[in-house]
Amino acid sequence: MLTVNQLSFGYGQKLAINSISFQLKPGTLTALVGPNGAGKSTLLHLLQGRLPCCDGCVKCNGSVALMPQKAAIDWSFPITVQQMVKLGKTSRRRSKEGRSVEQLLKLVGMAGMESRRLNQLSGGQQQRVLLARALIQESDILLLDEPYSAIDPPTRAHLLDVMRQQAEVGQTLLVSSHDWGKALDSYDRVLVIDRHLVANGTPAQVRNTISDMDSVMGDCCG
Repeated sequence: MLTVNQLSFGYGQKLAINSISFQLKPGTLTALVGPNGAGKSTLLHLLQGRLPCCDGCVKCNGSVALMPQKAAIDWSFPITVQQMVKLGKTSRRRSKEGRSVEQLLKLVGMAGMESRRLNQLSGGQQQRVLLARALIQESDILLLDEPYSAIDPPTRAHLLDVMRQQAEVGQTLLVSSHDWGKALDSYDRVLVIDRHLVANGTPAQVRNTISDMDSVMGDCCG
Protein backbone atom coordinates (compact mmCIF):
# COMPACT_ATOMS: atom_id res chain seq x y z
CA MET A 1 0.00 0.00 0.00
CA LEU A 2 1.23 3.49 -0.88
CA THR A 3 -0.55 6.52 0.59
CA VAL A 4 0.23 10.11 -0.43
CA ASN A 5 -1.24 12.92 1.67
CA GLN A 6 -1.13 16.61 0.70
CA LEU A 7 2.28 16.21 -0.96
CA SER A 8 4.00 19.36 -2.23
CA PHE A 9 7.42 20.11 -3.67
CA GLY A 10 8.98 23.19 -5.19
CA TYR A 11 12.07 24.23 -7.09
CA GLY A 12 12.88 27.58 -5.53
CA GLN A 13 9.67 29.61 -5.41
CA LYS A 14 7.91 27.49 -8.06
CA LEU A 15 5.72 24.59 -6.96
CA ALA A 16 6.21 21.50 -9.14
CA ILE A 17 3.78 19.42 -7.05
CA ASN A 18 0.96 21.13 -5.18
CA SER A 19 -0.95 19.32 -2.41
CA ILE A 20 -1.47 15.96 -4.15
CA SER A 21 -3.21 13.09 -2.33
CA PHE A 22 -3.96 9.55 -3.51
CA GLN A 23 -3.60 5.89 -2.58
CA LEU A 24 -2.30 2.89 -4.53
CA LYS A 25 -3.60 -0.53 -3.55
CA PRO A 26 -1.45 -3.68 -3.84
CA GLY A 27 -1.49 -5.49 -7.17
CA THR A 28 -2.78 -2.56 -9.24
CA LEU A 29 -1.44 -1.05 -12.48
CA THR A 30 -1.93 2.73 -12.47
CA ALA A 31 -1.19 5.29 -15.18
CA LEU A 32 0.22 8.69 -14.20
CA VAL A 33 -0.62 11.09 -17.01
CA GLY A 34 -0.42 14.81 -17.60
CA PRO A 35 1.05 17.40 -19.98
CA ASN A 36 4.75 18.08 -20.31
CA GLY A 37 5.97 19.88 -17.19
CA ALA A 38 3.07 18.60 -15.08
CA GLY A 39 5.41 17.21 -12.40
CA LYS A 40 5.16 13.51 -13.23
CA SER A 41 8.90 12.76 -12.89
CA THR A 42 9.15 14.94 -9.79
CA LEU A 43 6.29 13.02 -8.18
CA LEU A 44 7.96 9.66 -8.90
CA HIS A 45 11.25 10.89 -7.42
CA LEU A 46 9.40 12.04 -4.30
CA LEU A 47 7.71 8.66 -3.92
CA GLN A 48 11.02 6.84 -4.32
CA GLY A 49 12.77 9.11 -1.81
CA ARG A 50 15.17 10.77 -4.23
CA LEU A 51 13.70 14.17 -3.39
CA PRO A 52 12.66 15.44 0.06
CA CYS A 53 9.04 16.47 0.61
CA CYS A 54 8.45 20.20 1.13
CA ASP A 55 5.06 19.49 2.69
CA GLY A 56 2.77 16.52 3.20
CA CYS A 57 3.85 12.91 3.55
CA VAL A 58 4.30 9.59 1.77
CA LYS A 59 3.48 6.38 3.66
CA CYS A 60 4.57 3.02 2.29
CA ASN A 61 4.55 -0.43 3.87
CA GLY A 62 6.92 -2.01 1.34
CA SER A 63 10.03 -1.48 -0.77
CA VAL A 64 10.02 0.92 -3.73
CA ALA A 65 12.02 0.73 -6.98
CA LEU A 66 12.22 3.23 -9.83
CA MET A 67 12.72 2.58 -13.54
CA PRO A 68 14.29 5.88 -14.69
CA GLN A 69 13.81 7.57 -18.03
CA LYS A 70 15.97 6.14 -20.79
CA ALA A 71 17.43 9.61 -21.42
CA ALA A 72 18.88 9.63 -17.89
CA ILE A 73 21.24 6.72 -18.71
CA ASP A 74 24.62 6.93 -20.47
CA TRP A 75 24.24 4.14 -23.03
CA SER A 76 27.85 4.51 -24.18
CA PHE A 77 29.05 3.15 -20.83
CA PRO A 78 31.26 0.11 -21.64
CA ILE A 79 29.31 -2.63 -19.86
CA THR A 80 27.15 -5.55 -20.98
CA VAL A 81 23.41 -6.06 -20.67
CA GLN A 82 23.98 -8.56 -17.87
CA GLN A 83 26.12 -6.09 -15.93
CA MET A 84 23.54 -3.34 -16.43
CA VAL A 85 20.72 -5.47 -15.04
CA LYS A 86 22.85 -6.54 -12.07
CA LEU A 87 23.31 -2.87 -11.17
CA GLY A 88 19.68 -2.93 -10.08
CA LYS A 89 20.41 -5.31 -7.23
CA THR A 90 20.27 -3.78 -3.76
CA SER A 91 21.22 -4.94 -0.30
CA ARG A 92 17.54 -4.86 0.70
CA ARG A 93 16.30 -8.14 -0.76
CA ARG A 94 13.40 -10.33 0.18
CA SER A 95 14.14 -13.48 2.12
CA LYS A 96 13.20 -15.63 -0.85
CA GLU A 97 15.57 -16.02 -3.77
CA GLY A 98 14.92 -13.49 -6.52
CA ARG A 99 14.82 -14.15 -10.24
CA SER A 100 18.10 -14.39 -12.14
CA VAL A 101 19.29 -11.99 -14.82
CA GLU A 102 18.64 -14.66 -17.42
CA GLN A 103 15.07 -15.21 -16.21
CA LEU A 104 14.31 -11.50 -16.27
CA LEU A 105 15.81 -10.96 -19.71
CA LYS A 106 13.65 -13.81 -21.00
CA LEU A 107 10.62 -12.21 -19.37
CA VAL A 108 11.21 -8.87 -21.14
CA GLY A 109 11.98 -10.51 -24.48
CA MET A 110 15.80 -10.32 -24.52
CA ALA A 111 16.83 -13.92 -23.89
CA GLY A 112 20.39 -14.71 -24.95
CA MET A 113 21.51 -11.05 -25.08
CA GLU A 114 23.35 -11.01 -21.75
CA SER A 115 26.75 -10.33 -23.38
CA ARG A 116 25.64 -7.56 -25.74
CA ARG A 117 27.09 -4.10 -25.10
CA LEU A 118 24.79 -1.23 -24.23
CA ASN A 119 25.83 0.78 -27.28
CA GLN A 120 24.66 -2.10 -29.51
CA LEU A 121 21.06 -1.90 -28.34
CA SER A 122 18.07 -0.39 -30.10
CA GLY A 123 15.79 2.04 -28.29
CA GLY A 124 13.24 -0.68 -27.55
CA GLN A 125 15.95 -3.01 -26.25
CA GLN A 126 17.23 -0.29 -23.94
CA GLN A 127 13.77 0.08 -22.40
CA ARG A 128 13.57 -3.68 -21.86
CA VAL A 129 16.94 -3.65 -20.09
CA LEU A 130 15.79 -0.84 -17.80
CA LEU A 131 12.65 -2.80 -16.93
CA ALA A 132 14.69 -5.93 -16.15
CA ARG A 133 17.03 -3.83 -13.99
CA ALA A 134 14.03 -2.52 -12.03
CA LEU A 135 12.41 -5.95 -11.70
CA ILE A 136 15.54 -7.58 -10.27
CA GLN A 137 15.03 -5.53 -7.10
CA GLU A 138 11.89 -7.58 -6.32
CA SER A 139 10.25 -4.46 -4.90
CA ASP A 140 6.69 -4.26 -3.59
CA ILE A 141 6.08 -1.04 -5.53
CA LEU A 142 7.55 -0.24 -8.95
CA LEU A 143 7.56 3.29 -10.36
CA LEU A 144 8.22 3.64 -14.10
CA ASP A 145 9.18 6.99 -15.65
CA GLU A 146 8.14 7.24 -19.32
CA PRO A 147 8.86 3.58 -20.18
CA TYR A 148 7.22 3.90 -23.62
CA SER A 149 9.26 6.85 -24.93
CA ALA A 150 10.59 6.43 -28.49
CA ILE A 151 9.67 2.76 -28.88
CA ASP A 152 7.60 0.91 -31.47
CA PRO A 153 4.06 -0.36 -30.77
CA PRO A 154 5.05 -4.07 -30.46
CA THR A 155 7.69 -3.25 -27.82
CA ARG A 156 5.22 -1.03 -25.99
CA ALA A 157 2.65 -3.83 -25.98
CA HIS A 158 5.21 -6.30 -24.66
CA LEU A 159 6.34 -4.00 -21.82
CA LEU A 160 2.73 -3.37 -20.85
CA ASP A 161 2.07 -7.13 -20.83
CA VAL A 162 5.03 -7.66 -18.47
CA MET A 163 3.71 -4.93 -16.17
CA ARG A 164 0.27 -6.55 -16.14
CA GLN A 165 1.86 -9.88 -15.17
CA GLN A 166 3.68 -8.17 -12.31
CA ALA A 167 0.43 -6.63 -11.04
CA GLU A 168 -1.27 -10.03 -11.18
CA VAL A 169 1.33 -11.49 -8.78
CA GLY A 170 0.85 -8.62 -6.32
CA GLN A 171 3.33 -5.91 -7.31
CA THR A 172 1.97 -2.35 -7.35
CA LEU A 173 2.97 -0.32 -10.43
CA LEU A 174 2.70 3.40 -11.20
CA VAL A 175 3.55 4.25 -14.81
CA SER A 176 4.27 7.80 -15.96
CA SER A 177 3.04 8.04 -19.53
CA HIS A 178 1.55 10.19 -22.26
CA ASP A 179 -1.11 7.52 -22.79
CA TRP A 180 -4.60 8.87 -23.17
CA GLY A 181 -7.90 8.02 -24.85
CA LYS A 182 -8.41 4.29 -25.44
CA ALA A 183 -4.88 3.56 -24.17
CA LEU A 184 -6.09 4.31 -20.64
CA ASP A 185 -8.15 1.11 -20.72
CA SER A 186 -4.91 -0.85 -20.29
CA TYR A 187 -4.74 0.30 -16.65
CA ASP A 188 -6.71 -0.40 -13.50
CA ARG A 189 -6.64 3.24 -12.43
CA VAL A 190 -5.54 6.61 -13.79
CA LEU A 191 -4.03 9.62 -12.03
CA VAL A 192 -4.11 12.85 -14.03
CA ILE A 193 -1.92 15.65 -12.69
CA ASP A 194 -0.93 19.15 -13.75
CA ARG A 195 1.09 20.11 -10.67
CA HIS A 196 -2.10 19.39 -8.73
CA LEU A 197 -4.39 16.35 -8.92
CA VAL A 198 -6.84 16.79 -11.80
CA ALA A 199 -8.53 13.38 -11.70
CA ASN A 200 -8.19 10.01 -9.96
CA GLY A 201 -10.19 6.87 -10.70
CA THR A 202 -10.84 4.09 -13.16
CA PRO A 203 -10.42 4.94 -16.87
CA ALA A 204 -14.20 5.34 -17.19
CA GLN A 205 -14.39 7.59 -14.14
CA VAL A 206 -11.57 9.80 -15.44
CA ARG A 207 -13.32 10.19 -18.78
CA ASN A 208 -16.48 11.25 -16.95
CA THR A 209 -14.50 13.76 -14.88
CA ILE A 210 -12.57 15.28 -17.80
CA SER A 211 -14.73 16.16 -20.78
CA ASP A 212 -11.87 17.46 -22.93
CA MET A 213 -8.74 15.37 -22.39
CA ASP A 214 -6.98 17.05 -25.33
CA SER A 215 -7.02 20.42 -23.60
CA VAL A 216 -5.69 18.91 -20.36
CA MET A 217 -2.85 17.01 -22.02
CA GLY A 218 -1.81 19.85 -24.32
CA ASP A 219 0.87 19.49 -26.99
CA CYS A 220 2.08 16.10 -25.75
CA CYS A 221 -0.95 14.44 -27.28
CA GLY A 222 -0.69 15.97 -30.71
